[in-house]
Amino acid sequence: MNTQNIINTAKALIAGDKGLLAMDESNTTCNKRFAALGIPQNEETRRAYREMIVTTPGLGESISGAILYDETIRQRKKDGTSIIKAIMNAGIIPGIKVDAGAKELAGHPGEKITEGLDGLRDRLKEYYQMGARFAKWRAVVSIGEGIPSRGCIEANAHALARYAALCQEAGLVPIVEPEVLMDGKHTLEQCFEVTEEVLRTVFNHLYAQRVTLEGMILKPNMVLPGLDCPKQDSVDDIADMTVECLLHAVPAAVPGIAFLSGGQSSELASARLNAMNVRFKSRLPWALAFSFARAIQQPALEIWQGEEANVLKAQKVLYHRAKCNQAARHGEYNALMETT
Repeated sequence: MNTQNIINTAKALIAGDKGLLAMDESNTTCNKRFAALGIPQNEETRRAYREMIVTTPGLGESISGAILYDETIRQRKKDGTSIIKAIMNAGIIPGIKVDAGAKELAGHPGEKITEGLDGLRDRLKEYYQMGARFAKWRAVVSIGEGIPSRGCIEANAHALARYAALCQEAGLVPIVEPEVLMDGKHTLEQCFEVTEEVLRTVFNHLYAQRVTLEGMILKPNMVLPGLDCPKQDSVDDIADMTVECLLHAVPAAVPGIAFLSGGQSSELASARLNAMNVRFKSRLPWALAFSFARAIQQPALEIWQGEEANVLKAQKVLYHRAKCNQAARHGEYNALMETT
């Protein structure tokens, strides 16, 4: 393993004011989003959708890396150019989702474990040869009555650490994504407590598996009240609690933290990231960036509707959302950007 190359890639992914575009939804998830808008659910439509995203003019100005799905990394544009080549031509580093999804955790009702470690070494080798330079693995933790359990947190942290070690062995930067889900009635304080415990456990396992922290990126949830919590805290309170939680649990050696959007609206995700950078950027050991999926893509998807005639309009909206998040990295995002 070339440790310096991995560290350089990790730095490039969070350099300056850019962030990651998570366009790695599985075929099932992608089809669900299409179905909700009446878009045909087939491989050709998914291909056209992904081509629309990666050929957005100027996307590389604000996006440093794009996380792909296995189907996507093998697809080609209509003109025969591979999707991965189109991404690299835009100055964007290609990445790949490598987990096999969250499944029921035996003996733990209501909790999940992410699968996909079997055969991962060989898959990572293939993806590297195809041009991928980073990978992603998502673990999910729910807050509810009596959960999360210690067993669930430990199992997912161990899997994340083993995945990360295999990535670095293969020359890929691991994006480590332990997501505490927004679903539920939990308070901001409860989310803080669970997120801190999850992150501390994940880093304990990363140490145990000898993962080079300088050559990884953390992709956590923001600390948020549950969607059904009666009290929805202010943008500034969420920024304060999120950064405090990260300071408690994330080593300074990690170069960057790229938040997931996790079902937040596009505007709120940008506003909350912006508040963190306004209030704390100058005194944090790591960069605060974004690795958003729906918060960047959903507005464009709603305009595109599967129609070629809508591509340019949809691309303008996608470009705008990426630029909003670039501004949030500077602490320069504001509501006026949504009206211009």
